[in-house]
Parts: sequence; C-alpha cells; structure tokens
Amino acid sequence: MSAHRNTGHRRPTNVTLPDALLREARDLGINLSQACEVGLSAAVTGERRRRWLEDNHDALDDYNSYVERNGLPLAAYRQF
Repeated sequence: MSAHRNTGHRRPTNVTLPDALLREARDLGINLSQACEVGLSAAVTGERRRRWLEDNHDALDDYNSYVERNGLPLAAYRQF
C-alpha cells in the first residue's frame, strides 16, 4: 500500500468527470472519493516509478552491461 494513502488531513477537492461515467459509477454504488483516491494513488506511483527509471537509466544499463560481460556477481554461491 502506498505511503500517501489514508494518512493525514483530508481536503475537499473538486474534480471534473464525464457525465456518463459519473452516472454509471453512482448507479453501481461506487464511492467516488475512494475511487478517485485509488486512481490518483496509482497515477502517482506510476509517475514516481517512471521518473526513477529515467533517473537511473544509465546506472541500470551499466550494470546490465557488466553482467553480460562478467556474469552475475557471486554467481558461484547461488543455489537453484
């Protein structure tokens, strides 16, 4: 579970949603606040992951190249 969910003070927020989607969600009994929170949390998590991968791209490439040339470090001690 994400660290920013269900913690701290909550703030009322206005969101704009398509009419048909809002109507269907209400008809299905979906809690809009919870659904928005889950969706926003997933978007934040995805963006943080994307940025981390972007920031660490060079290091990951370097490590993968090392492994291709030299094999996995401590491979002799791995048990399968």
